[in-house]
Parts: sequence; structure tokens; C-alpha cells
Amino acid sequence: MKLLENTSFEAMNSQLTIETGDSRIIGRIESYSCKMAGDDKQMFKQFCQDGQPHVLEALSPPQTTGISPNRLSKSQSGDEGEGPLCDKCSRKTLFYLIATLNASFRPDYDFSTAKSHEFSKEPSLNWVVNAVNTSLFSAVGEEFNTLKPQLWDAIDEEICLSECDIYSYNPDLDSDPYGEEGSLWSFNYFFYNKKLKRIVFFTCRSLSGYLYSQGTETSNNFDMDLEDDTLLSQDEDEDEAIEETRYQAVCV
Repeated sequence: MKLLENTSFEAMNSQLTIETGDSRIIGRIESYSCKMAGDDKQMFKQFCQDGQPHVLEALSPPQTTGISPNRLSKSQSGDEGEGPLCDKCSRKTLFYLIATLNASFRPDYDFSTAKSHEFSKEPSLNWVVNAVNTSLFSAVGEEFNTLKPQLWDAIDEEICLSECDIYSYNPDLDSDPYGEEGSLWSFNYFFYNKKLKRIVFFTCRSLSGYLYSQGTETSNNFDMDLEDDTLLSQDEDEDEAIEETRYQAVCV
């Protein structure tokens, strides 16, 4: 999957990092081409060993809220046959979704073993728009009303929303890249335009403001300790140089 340059998305991503006091919102929108090359072709070949591209894979039903941590209705063992399943997609489409996750989160995460039950097909564009708007407005407040039209206009211009199938990634806690302590909610949506052979990936999460500030403070203290150690080392080097100069002078 090739990341496509989009200046509107780059500008939007900077606006989707928002401090609210109670939480920190981190959003990201990226556009990917589905035209495979190099590593993608090799990965797709391996992926197809478990089933041909046209074979349909069962997906999980959409979540009621559209965001985690409302997890999938399936057994604790994670067996794919457990829990209600609805909708299907071809293995080729499933590959595109997995490859998009890999491209977006590399090198920190590898989703190559993700299963179809971790994905859902969303019922409609309006449903997804309302879910996203509700999540962001509840976190950001009135400030989001200014951002909202720019956000959806930018996505529509890139992918033509009316022509898209929309999928979401709803993993269990063990597979969730946003499953760390302090994560309040998250969503991962794929807007797939088959005609354009393109996917727009919209991922967003909310972090606890308290835990984030604690982490930032710890990081700042660590940086200060490193700076102090560096200055101390420099002072020691200077002292050694002075002593060496004095010794040479005495010898002369």
C-alpha cells in the first residue's frame, strides 16, 4: 500500500491533535493506493495460501457506538466461530484492510495475522459520520463545529464518499494498538473506493489528560536528567583537560 500525498490531510491532522484538559485527542487521516507492488505482492501471495482472493470472509456486526472499548460479542477464547457474524467481504478486500493497518502503524505493529471477525462493514455513510461527529464533539465541544465541514470536505474530495464501502477495525485488547492504559476510546475507519482503488484511513483516539500529563512530566524529567548528565560529563572533560595542560607546563 502506497501512502498518497495529500496536503489537506496533513493540515487536518495537525488540527486533529487537541488538548482539552480532561483528555488529549489524537486523530490521523491518510490516503493509500491499493495498487500492489514489491512487498505487498509477496504478502498477498502468502495471504492467498489460506484462500483465494474471491472467497468471502464473514465479518462481525457493526458496534452500536462505533468506538472501542465496546468489544466484539464473541467468546473469551477469541474463536472466530463464536458470536454473531454478519456481512462479508472478499479476501482481497480483507487483505487491503490489513495492509492499510500495517502501512499506517509500521514499524510498531504488525497486523498480518488479523482475522476477519476483527473487522465490520458499516451500515451507511450517515451512520459513520454521526458516530465520528458525536465522538469528537463530546470530547472537543463547540470547537469541533468549525473543524467538521473542513474534515468531511477533505475526505470527500479525496475518496468520493458516496461511492465508498466503509469498514471498521475493532480488535480485542490484546491486538488493539490503542489498548494501553489511559486510552478512553478510539475508532478506525476505512473508506474504500473500489473504482479509484484507494482507501482513506481515519483513525482517532482519546487519552486521559491526567495520565498523558503524567507521562509528559516523566519524559521531561528524564530529558532533564540526561541534560544534567551531559553537562556533568562536559565539566569533567574540561577539568581533565586543564589538569593535563598544567602537568605539561610543569614538565616543561
